[in-house]
Amino acid sequence: MDRVVIVGAGPVGTASAILLAQRGVPCLLLDRYAEPYPLPRAVHVDDEVVRILQELGVADEFLRVSRPGLGLRLLDGRHRVMAEFRRDTATGPHGYPQANMFDQPDLERVLRARLATLDGVEFIGGAEVVGVSAGSSAGSSAGSSADVTYRLLRTGAEHTVPAAAVLGCDGANSTVRGLIGATLEDLRFEERWLVVDGVCDRDLGAWGGVHQVCDPRRAATFMQMGSLRYRWEFRLHPGESIVDVRPLVGPWLGDAAVRIVRRAEYTFRARVADHWRSGRVFLLGDAAHQTPPFIGQGLGAGLRDAYNLAWKLASGDERLLDSYERERKPHARAQIRLAIVAGWAMTGGQDRAAAVRRVVLGAIWRVPGLKGLALRSTSPPLDHVGRGRRAGRLAPQPMVVWEGREVRLDEALGPGWATLFGERPPAPRRVRGRPIRVTPELDPSGALRRWMRGRTIVLRPDRVVHAAH
Repeated sequence: MDRVVIVGAGPVGTASAILLAQRGVPCLLLDRYAEPYPLPRAVHVDDEVVRILQELGVADEFLRVSRPGLGLRLLDGRHRVMAEFRRDTATGPHGYPQANMFDQPDLERVLRARLATLDGVEFIGGAEVVGVSAGSSAGSSAGSSADVTYRLLRTGAEHTVPAAAVLGCDGANSTVRGLIGATLEDLRFEERWLVVDGVCDRDLGAWGGVHQVCDPRRAATFMQMGSLRYRWEFRLHPGESIVDVRPLVGPWLGDAAVRIVRRAEYTFRARVADHWRSGRVFLLGDAAHQTPPFIGQGLGAGLRDAYNLAWKLASGDERLLDSYERERKPHARAQIRLAIVAGWAMTGGQDRAAAVRRVVLGAIWRVPGLKGLALRSTSPPLDHVGRGRRAGRLAPQPMVVWEGREVRLDEALGPGWATLFGERPPAPRRVRGRPIRVTPELDPSGALRRWMRGRTIVLRPDRVVHAAH
């Protein structure tokens, strides 16, 4: 059996390898570097994404290196609070805090440690991919394959290996994307920002969520990632380059001292690849889509890609592979557009627009119902999934009692398809995968039964509703 070749060993590529290996699919993981990138980049994932980390077997380890985020505060140029959007720091609908702040190198160490425990995965660092053949087109036999050619940077030797599939998880400047001729559609957002990461000598005593400064003269973001680790982001003016960052971070420090561990200029863009598949080659993560950071969904979108594609590859059903781009692309585009709107609302405009924005934000905060909408953290449903109004939505994950133990729902569901039903057993034709009768004994809190509303629910391996009868 040919291996799946994964190009790029960042969080999305490593997660893809873990998901496939757990399902018995052999993998070859290639990266230009032998060790994870040592500096912070992504800093936030929501409870839906921690649920994916649970599937990877690393949720408990992740919780030990992350901290719950309290939500979002919108500040004016003088750092006065205009609005506050709180998140549940205990348990959200998916069994974890709704916002989770972390240092990406910590997450990558957790993922690499998990990968090392699995059979069927080979990792080669210091390998540059120089060629990919797409193999047979969609709908062909499961035995079709692609070829990947990589060069060992240390020796210059080139190797070509067959691949059951190739996953391009190699970032915004993806080599794989270029090799399959995919281009990026510009969704018309581009801003230059300065990102500063620092370690302070004491806790700053800041509110434990994300602070967004809605000042058109200098839009900024501030957040705490770890016990003494902080991040600042400042929008740059056209042609501006800042050498000394201390005057910018100073207002947040008081009398604390800070050691700057990274400062980097980024251009935040909104782009989506025109196609995510060519034959046996697929694009995931930043290779397929890039988003501004204003709703904290960049890494989460890539991990969703990995979860969506891995179980379909492992199933051996070629028809399922055609659904990967059809489901994930509209979802990613919707979240990118939401990030663009959020970015404009929080940072865009000139002085007059900023004044109007403050009035509007204050009004929104006072209107019943709109506050709840602003606090909602669930992602949009997937398109083109199954039957019924609930199809495409992610099922919640309450605690249940399974085989005498209190566990999160996914542990009871198992790794494959599952069918949830109530007192009346469904017709056999409506059962797929593991049948689970949801009784008061299994669901003592009643949360699962309230969500089901007496229906029979068919869940895919990624916990997305396929059908509700």
